[in-house]
Amino acid sequence: MESAAEDMDRGAMLDRISEGYADARGNSRKDIGDTLLIYFLRQQSVAFVSTIDEIELSGDTAAEILVTVAMAGKNDSTFGLSADAYRFELELESVNSEWLLIGARWGELGHDLR
Repeated sequence: MESAAEDMDRGAMLDRISEGYADARGNSRKDIGDTLLIYFLRQQSVAFVSTIDEIELSGDTAAEILVTVAMAGKNDSTFGLSADAYRFELELESVNSEWLLIGARWGELGHDLR
């Protein structure tokens, strides 16, 4: 997902998100796709640095992953650069030997996950 994000390849990212994706904010897979589209349209280039903080497997078909991600984007804003750091709690399900994102919570680093 990180390399697809840096390539701003929304389609490749959506391929890793389950059709049944749902999160506590009420987002669907389509909503996440729309958010990615807007983010990528606003940026000329993006860079991500991620650290997997924790992986918890539940049998062979479910996993929860805690990830810290630093993001930077080059854009046409006043300073020409935007940067943020987030913490993500990802829920994944193995379907036909592929791990798909089925839910997520996230928040800015130092804030509660929502």
